[in-house]
Amino acid sequence: MITLTHPRDALFDGELSFPIIPSCEHFAGSEKLILKALSLQDSIGPIFDITCDCEDGAAAGTEREHAEMIVRVLSSEANKHKMAGTRIHDYSHSCWRQDVDILVAGAGNILSYITLPKATKAEQVSEMIGYIQDIAKQNGITREIPIHVLIETHGALHDVYQIAGLPWMQVLDFGLMDFVSAHNGAIPASAMRSPGQFEHKLLARAKAEVVSAALANGVVPTHNVTLDLKNTEITNADASRARNDFGFLRMWSIYPTQITAIVDAMKPDYSEVIDACNILLAAQQADWGPLQYEGELHDRATYRYFWQLLQQAQKTGIELPEQAQKAFFSEEQS
Repeated sequence: MITLTHPRDALFDGELSFPIIPSCEHFAGSEKLILKALSLQDSIGPIFDITCDCEDGAAAGTEREHAEMIVRVLSSEANKHKMAGTRIHDYSHSCWRQDVDILVAGAGNILSYITLPKATKAEQVSEMIGYIQDIAKQNGITREIPIHVLIETHGALHDVYQIAGLPWMQVLDFGLMDFVSAHNGAIPASAMRSPGQFEHKLLARAKAEVVSAALANGVVPTHNVTLDLKNTEITNADASRARNDFGFLRMWSIYPTQITAIVDAMKPDYSEVIDACNILLAAQQADWGPLQYEGELHDRATYRYFWQLLQQAQKTGIELPEQAQKAFFSEEQS
């Protein structure tokens, strides 16, 4: 019997594959909202991550209790899919190391990621990552904990390529509101929503630089929130424009109804998903050599593109043809 080589083994020998993570990241601050988000994740499927927020979620003076609560909740049966991370306090806050001490020691093996906000230069991010690595090592945690960094200050944008190249990096987030506020009135408040957020020259430049730096370093670029909480059409339109005009591959949600609007907008085109299935199945049979498909030549370069697209489709809940599902995503292949 011929043994078929899986695309993850055939296409990325000697190089790192691009992170394939959900296209939506939902923020929750309180225990009630975190539990609600975990329940929603279970009911609609694991198509989004949850960020348990220490920075804005913890009331002043309750930072320790809040971090301990996150550890308790994520260590419970409520966290069925193990698709939750956390945002800690920023470098200038006295509690950021305490956050790391508690969260990494208590949940370092199950945290999907740690988000670092409001850095003003790459050296700060590097120091925070180094501390996370040290605490992980001290607690016998051997995995790399993915790091997400918010680009929301002038300094972080200036150092964005350097930040994107730091160890354990998985995501660069663009923080719109803080970035606008940092301009001291030079950018109007109307640019915190569409269409201004995409059309103001300073914001368009910043978003393009974040995406460019992320993709150049094999890191996922993530778009900021939509302020309108309940109009899903606006959320969907914002996510579509972020994806198609700027190249963002992930977006924040701050209200439950925004989740499916974002996921739907960021899904790959279904006809392209079917092409990806057909091309990859044929390539696998050809032992990943060049082939023709509908009159076009395909080789390892296009195979890598279609494999990444197929993984993204699977992460967003698109139902794949049975043959492709069995060949690439069965339990035996996981």
